[in-house]
Amino acid sequence: MDSATAREQALDAAEKLFYGRGVQTVGMDDLRGASGVSLKRLYQLFPAKEQLVEAYLERRDVRWRGQLTEYVARQEDPRERILAVFDRLAEWFGEPDFRGCAWINAYGELGATSERVTRQVRSHKRAFREYLGGLVADAGLPEALTGPLFLLAEGAMVTAGIDGGGAAPAREAREAARLLLGGPRSS
Repeated sequence: MDSATAREQALDAAEKLFYGRGVQTVGMDDLRGASGVSLKRLYQLFPAKEQLVEAYLERRDVRWRGQLTEYVARQEDPRERILAVFDRLAEWFGEPDFRGCAWINAYGELGATSERVTRQVRSHKRAFREYLGGLVADAGLPEALTGPLFLLAEGAMVTAGIDGGGAAPAREAREAARLLLGGPRSS
């Protein structure tokens, strides 16, 4: 098995296990069994578990933000694009394997002890906030709306994670966002 294949298999297993069970409960032996990659090879690819967590978060970030961007881009109206962020969150929260925000979860487990994890989490959240800021600018709205919209989305993620999923937090956040934007009442 070449290094690229072994790396992808390790990251696939890490994502499933870390997201599903939590980082600290998953050992390298669990990852070996789930990935089919030998322990020796795992440690060659990721000399420390923290590096594997970092790579998992980085890869997930690219996919998560790509899916969000693709979903939002389906809307032509710039204001509707902002609200579509919350619609995408509602879909995500309703997925059967939803376990909350991977970055918030990882930060809660390792943020106090891992600079690598903290850096990944902050980078992801900063990129998400900047994305919302771009949507706000494209809609010709005041930049000051970016922070409140970001907090609504993040609050919905935390609430959905704690409540065990379901679209209600995203729908409530969407309605609050609509009120901030001054749009017509949702039906």
